[in-house]
Amino acid sequence: MTTLAVSLAAVPAYSAEILPLYPSTADGTAFLDHRALLGDVPEPAWYEANIPFVDIPDRDVRDTYYYRWRTFKEALKFTGPKDGWIVTEFLGPVGYSAPFGGINAAAGHHVYEGRWLRDRRYLDDYLDYWLSGSGSEAKPATEGLNKNTTDWAHQYSFWAVDAAVARAEVTGDFRFLQDRLPQLRKQYEGWKKSNFDAARGLYWQTPVWDAMEFTAGSYQTADPYHGGDGFRPTLNAYQYGDARALALLLRRAGSPDAAKYEREAAALSRNMEQQLWDGDFYKHVQRDATTPIGDRELMGYVPWYFHMPPAADAKAWAQLTDPRGFAATYGPATTERRSPWFMHEALDGCCRWDGPSWPYATSQTLTALSNQLLDYPAQPYVDRDDFTTLLRGYALTQRKNGRPYVAEAHHPDEDRWIYDGRGHSEDYNHSTFTDIVLNGLFGIRPQADNSVRVAPLAPASWDHYAVENVPYHGHNLTVLWDRTGSAYGQGAGFRVYVDGVLSSSQAAPGDVRVKVGGPVPQKLPALVDDAANPSEAGYPAARASYTWAGDSAANAIDGQNFHLDTPTTRWTTWQSPNHGDWLEVDLGASSVVSDVRVDFYDDGGGVRTPDTFAVQYLSGETWRDVPGQRRDPATPAARTINRVVVDPPIRTDRLRVVAARAGGGAVGITALQSWRRPDNRLQVTMPPSVAVDAGATFRVKSRVTATAATPDVRVELAVPRGWTASPVTAATTPLLPAGDTLTTTWKVTVPADARLTDRLPVRALARSGGALGRVSTAVTSTAYQFDPADYPAVAWDDDFTTDRLPVYRVDHPVNEPSPALAVSDGALTATATGRAFAVLAAPTAVKPEGTALILTPERFSGASPEDSLFLGASAGHGDNALAWYNNFHGSSGADVQRGGAGRPEATGGCCAAYRWEPGDRIAVLLRWGRLSTWAEHDGRWTQIHDAPVSAAVDDATLSTWSPAFGVRLDPGSLALGHFTVRTRA
Repeated sequence: MTTLAVSLAAVPAYSAEILPLYPSTADGTAFLDHRALLGDVPEPAWYEANIPFVDIPDRDVRDTYYYRWRTFKEALKFTGPKDGWIVTEFLGPVGYSAPFGGINAAAGHHVYEGRWLRDRRYLDDYLDYWLSGSGSEAKPATEGLNKNTTDWAHQYSFWAVDAAVARAEVTGDFRFLQDRLPQLRKQYEGWKKSNFDAARGLYWQTPVWDAMEFTAGSYQTADPYHGGDGFRPTLNAYQYGDARALALLLRRAGSPDAAKYEREAAALSRNMEQQLWDGDFYKHVQRDATTPIGDRELMGYVPWYFHMPPAADAKAWAQLTDPRGFAATYGPATTERRSPWFMHEALDGCCRWDGPSWPYATSQTLTALSNQLLDYPAQPYVDRDDFTTLLRGYALTQRKNGRPYVAEAHHPDEDRWIYDGRGHSEDYNHSTFTDIVLNGLFGIRPQADNSVRVAPLAPASWDHYAVENVPYHGHNLTVLWDRTGSAYGQGAGFRVYVDGVLSSSQAAPGDVRVKVGGPVPQKLPALVDDAANPSEAGYPAARASYTWAGDSAANAIDGQNFHLDTPTTRWTTWQSPNHGDWLEVDLGASSVVSDVRVDFYDDGGGVRTPDTFAVQYLSGETWRDVPGQRRDPATPAARTINRVVVDPPIRTDRLRVVAARAGGGAVGITALQSWRRPDNRLQVTMPPSVAVDAGATFRVKSRVTATAATPDVRVELAVPRGWTASPVTAATTPLLPAGDTLTTTWKVTVPADARLTDRLPVRALARSGGALGRVSTAVTSTAYQFDPADYPAVAWDDDFTTDRLPVYRVDHPVNEPSPALAVSDGALTATATGRAFAVLAAPTAVKPEGTALILTPERFSGASPEDSLFLGASAGHGDNALAWYNNFHGSSGADVQRGGAGRPEATGGCCAAYRWEPGDRIAVLLRWGRLSTWAEHDGRWTQIHDAPVSAAVDDATLSTWSPAFGVRLDPGSLALGHFTVRTRA
């Protein structure tokens, strides 16, 4: 047996590979004062490296542009080694999102907006998340998560392929998409399976799954929220765009299948023109109808986003500026004013899309308008002045208390946000703005070849404007207009620069096409932050010597990094009594530490940047300073990355930052990261989880596959402290040929006193040679799998074949009468004529080292809202720890009381979804200071809920309590079939 303890002795000398923090902006221009334009943003170097800089006379549009880049950066979340980066819609989690908080409703917007970033790794990961990662995985087909679709990437309408190709036209990297053609086709074809009406030749959608909960169409049905299934301009236009994008990719790949998608796009266009165009607008058609509803909705402009309508349909644009149509001071409105549904119930609460100004739809409309103006023949309905007027109004809408701000929806006629939940709606990332400025106002129109079209929609009255260092095909593109030559010192006229070299010059702005050269591949390597834990549960785990009540240590490792007060993603020591404090990351099992990054929170008041900080690792039981540190900057700096390169890299399972200010005072951290570069030749996989138990031995396999021939491949298994691991099969090979796999079986022993409460990780590490510079890893989580056989001693068993009710103690956690209880024919029946509640405590004691309670429900009453059973431990009316299952709601949770007072910190939160089916058994396990709820269906036990009861009840106290079950019901009756209490000894 060997245990992988923390040790530096076995690590050979290694010169750390110091990778750049950000992509290079070399070969660009330097005409603008970037820092002055950015203002006081955290981590300004990130923007300098990533975004195009703009200068325009309209300060409101300009300031909103930089603000929206800040909100986009805030929405970047590192989720872990499997999915990497995603882009979030809300800064905080919501219950209906895909794993890690992804929501595909605005993912098309995210890709269009983020395509202008120089660092391509963000969207590379994000697209993979939706195409093949966690965002593509199965979801429940329920009313609350879209009952019509079964995976997260089809939860909401989504123009995935079009957005991916639009992004490739900016980066020039079509290889990335050609390598993913099967997944892109699967995404497109998925909508055919769920939402295509072959007889009509159109796609239908429920408005709520268009991200439009209450609309003119849905209000005209019996269910305004989930009703209104119909043929809509949205999903049909999205599928048209995706079909054309697939055809483009297939043509580039030389595939004859391109013609198939071109035909499908053409048919979709014809069918939409015949059925959704009423002569002057594209409208919603109810699924059971053949004619459009009478109301114009702003989504009728979405087809122009994809160049779908014929030129003759331009008359629809007259409604955009019509005071009876969509025109509004803070508009456009989402439903025309002449509609009887305009602003219907809109002020009663979110989310009514029948008139409010909605950034999601506004940005679609502005993109569609720029396409109409730049890519269609001239027409008399709208012009570039209408575009800039609408863009300026959109910028002014994004204000609150005079400062840039975007929430969910705005009043169309008043200067106020109407859907703006505190801690929820701030900096809402559900639309585009920077893309509209770059692609529309500046007219940078990406091309699939090695050129760029520049056709600005900026007002002819502007004397100057500039966009500098646009990342385009790996080159830097700069556009200047200077009427007099005094603004930028480069002379009068309209100029386009590529990589700092003047490529085009003319007297006035116009529609020009410029050659940029072949695409330049990005050389930034993939990195993994081993400290990131966006779920803030399990491992990695964050701990601190002190944390202010309004913050949490876990915020610093949640994969996000922003400096907002609401919501927050920070740890602070405000009001700490200590002179200095520490923040620790416990990885659970060791990994390589080579590049530590810390971002200090500084509010300019009570929380300030530390004067000193130390980065330490746990060696044995002693904290030591990490050796070989190289710091940049040399002294702690606020609101930016403080980087500590560890040379040589070390192996450790625990890392911490110790920070202090001279004379005391609070410090804060918004991000603590431990980045590692994998070896891209070695791909490591392990099963997603393994079942374990204390005092037991299990086996697990690691697989290391070579993408290129790799010499001297070594794999190790890192396990939690106190556990041991040894290879049963070979863990090294002198050469791993390309395509071959080294499979190693490991024997792992868990100590008898282990507390298996937090899914401790086991990590496989593979590298070539002895150095730790590049290490590829995979992690499996360990979890206890409940099995009644693990609890062989039967402490109490009641099959209700005889009446043993008198031996139970009856407790009442709340002041409600008992139901009538009767035993007969192997069942306990509880009957009530009103609300009733009773807990029956068995005549035995809980054994905290392991007590399992198993209950077989026979039937529920069907009453509302209480049709519930309880299972756990009780010591009287006011002392209990009880898991519950509510059959009416189909949910499970836990209640914990001490002395008659609820203890929410011990309940594990609420609630877990579960729906009992006849034949299921329900169990509760009291072990490791926790109360976990399990359900058996078809012979398999699955965990439902977990509550940390030790936060309120210690083991000594729990050992004096009794195993118990209970019922709570409204008028009706329920029956229980068998109750068993089993222990480990």
